[in-house]
Amino acid sequence: MDPTLPAEPSRPGPGHLLHTAAALRDLPRRPGGERAVVMTMGALHEGHATLVRAARSRVGPQGQVVVTVFVNPLQFGAGEDLDRYPRTLEADVELAAAAGADVVFAPSVDEVYPGGEPQIRIAAGPMGSLLEGASRPGHFDGVLTVVAKLLHLTAPDLAFYGQKDAQQLAVITRMAADLNFPVEIVGVPTVREEDGLALSSRNRYLSAPERRTALALSAALFAARDRLAAEEALRARAACAGHPAPDRAAALAALGEDRAAADAHAVAYAAAVPPNGPSVARAAARGVLEDAALLDPPLVLDYLALVDPSDFTEIPDAYEGEAILAVAAKVGTTRLIDNIRLHFGAQGATAAHPGGATPHTPGSGSPAAPPTPSHPQGPLGATR
Repeated sequence: MDPTLPAEPSRPGPGHLLHTAAALRDLPRRPGGERAVVMTMGALHEGHATLVRAARSRVGPQGQVVVTVFVNPLQFGAGEDLDRYPRTLEADVELAAAAGADVVFAPSVDEVYPGGEPQIRIAAGPMGSLLEGASRPGHFDGVLTVVAKLLHLTAPDLAFYGQKDAQQLAVITRMAADLNFPVEIVGVPTVREEDGLALSSRNRYLSAPERRTALALSAALFAARDRLAAEEALRARAACAGHPAPDRAAALAALGEDRAAADAHAVAYAAAVPPNGPSVARAAARGVLEDAALLDPPLVLDYLALVDPSDFTEIPDAYEGEAILAVAAKVGTTRLIDNIRLHFGAQGATAAHPGGATPHTPGSGSPAAPPTPSHPQGPLGATR
């Protein structure tokens, strides 16, 4: 054991801190209770607290909630922010305990990787080479390797991850299914600031002007959601009205009813053209991001992608079903990601609450809506 670390408590209680796998193995469980794990890299915020509360709610008073705090060097590439990634362990333990965690497991690098970086790692496969994987080669191999190790060390029945890291959640879910991990992977909705910015440990790096620019990420997603909803509302009205003809618009225009005429034209257009929800969503989001590229400081787009949740490949314009609209960009030196879940289909396209999001009200201790398990081949339930 690292002599600089405090001794393990003999009888761990709420919020107690453990540093070794041996101490975690000796941690007693209540009869009949399930163990849930929330994996983090520390610098905890309300998004992490929401995960802990969701885990606590799911396992109940007889269950056990373990929060891991480990800054994993394998998932940082060259030039990324490993050295400056915030370490706030004392505050992390307090936040985790207040949210309902029984124990915080904060191992050293030597504890997780005895003998140095592992020679054998888990490969994320094709899904891990797209989007985040393309921008950060090897990132998801590092994520899956440490997640697999922490699942073995913590031996949970359930593991909770935030939907903000949607691709991370997807590859973890796929790994658990493909490699037969005996654990249920649960996705929990994104938590946002009141202005829409998704909570992230990296938000603290943003200056005030940079933060204003960063709001374009969530604004782009919401623009796509709202534009999609407006188009589908017009399509629904067209269906109910029996597809109003263009001559109806012309008649209204002759009476000087310009707004009504414009509305009638819009409804007639919606009735006449095939559904094109994916292209509408992409265009609405891209317009916001292009405007943000002209701000001072500018938003530098990495990618905007509308993807199938099962494999993170781009969806065609004729796609029906759930999709994820994902965005990544840099503001100053800080790289941020965000996403929203949308649905396209014969019954009309709908959009989830922003990113499946849970707005954060400062000072509120209320738990998030009950999370639902995620599945590797369908709708997904990924907060850092």
